[in-house]
Amino acid sequence: MFQNKNIVLGICGSIAAYKSASFVRLLIKSGANVRVIMTPDATGFITPLTLSTLSKNPVLVDYFTSETGEWNNHVELGLWADFFVVAPATANTLAKMANGLCDNLLLAVYLSAKCPVYFAPAMDLDMWKHDATKKNVLKLQSFGNILIPPGNGELASGLYGEGRMAEPEEMIEFLSAELKKNLPLINQKILVTAGPTYEAIDPVRFIGNHSSGKMGFAIADELALLGAEVTLIAGPSAQVSKQKTIKRIDVTSAAEMLEACVFHFKNSKACIMSAAVADYTPVMVAQQKIKKQNNSFSIDVKKTTDILSELGTHKAAGQILVGFALETNDEEKNAIEKLRKKNLDFIVLNSLNDKGAGFKSDTNKVTIIDMSLKKTVYELKSKEEVARDICQKVIELIKR
Repeated sequence: MFQNKNIVLGICGSIAAYKSASFVRLLIKSGANVRVIMTPDATGFITPLTLSTLSKNPVLVDYFTSETGEWNNHVELGLWADFFVVAPATANTLAKMANGLCDNLLLAVYLSAKCPVYFAPAMDLDMWKHDATKKNVLKLQSFGNILIPPGNGELASGLYGEGRMAEPEEMIEFLSAELKKNLPLINQKILVTAGPTYEAIDPVRFIGNHSSGKMGFAIADELALLGAEVTLIAGPSAQVSKQKTIKRIDVTSAAEMLEACVFHFKNSKACIMSAAVADYTPVMVAQQKIKKQNNSFSIDVKKTTDILSELGTHKAAGQILVGFALETNDEEKNAIEKLRKKNLDFIVLNSLNDKGAGFKSDTNKVTIIDMSLKKTVYELKSKEEVARDICQKVIELIKR
């Protein structure tokens, strides 16, 4: 969920600062880039060394780094962040944030931030219930800052009640839910296929192709980052999904991929068929390894069921179907024919004649052609960037 997100964590002087270590660790494990800023008082509760080790970045406390005299640019930090989280947020810091006071680096970054700001209060019950604190919280919320509500429990004073900072796992869950609200594909079920299929000749040999699955896996990862509920049907591949929310179904043959696709397509808003499915499969599969005997050897093969055509035939109103065309000649002509014949919403064309495109490489060069035959030509890019382009096209069609 937080893959490659830039998060600034502001830590104030509270006993709850001990929870910040676990919070940073959870953010890092989820793929976030974390920079920690501490108020001077916070360093009395948890050491900067602990947090710099966990965040893999220097911890900032003052405007200048004393060892080097280097200025810690609060404006750059505010612009760098995708999220700014103040946790724990003390009554003192909340009051300063609400009234625009700026007497430390954390507050300077807060006033410079252009990103969403979240604050997780931590204080004793009476402080949390005080009218001044209530007023400051409401004022912060009026600025668009987002409260991570405190929990009930035993407080440092020995009292029991509201004011405990939310637990690290609760804050991760809260931030995840907030992030999902703005994702363009939230709650959309999308089916993706990737990799080759292997058509058995005997228990040892098969007919296959050079597809690595990299493009399909990149598309599945990008869709998951955009909030989609992704089902990935993968032929034999060494690729691993980066996003743990992806439901992966492993298949081997074209027949197995067909069965899985037909089953899952009916409940999917969109399907992106990037797998390189075998066009032919042996008529007979030997039950034992075929021994080398003659100078020549032939295999009778038959056509596999065209999965893309099958899905196109059963595509319901509002469903989106995307195909790929890997060509070596008459590229556009063949792609347009496939687009029309198989009832696709758009087709992704790439050519083995383009250097850096095709199987196994980490890059691709594609042209997207839609139903109106509008062409969008892209330069050579990483497959992750190509995946973003394809997913943006899917978003456009879903939102239209």
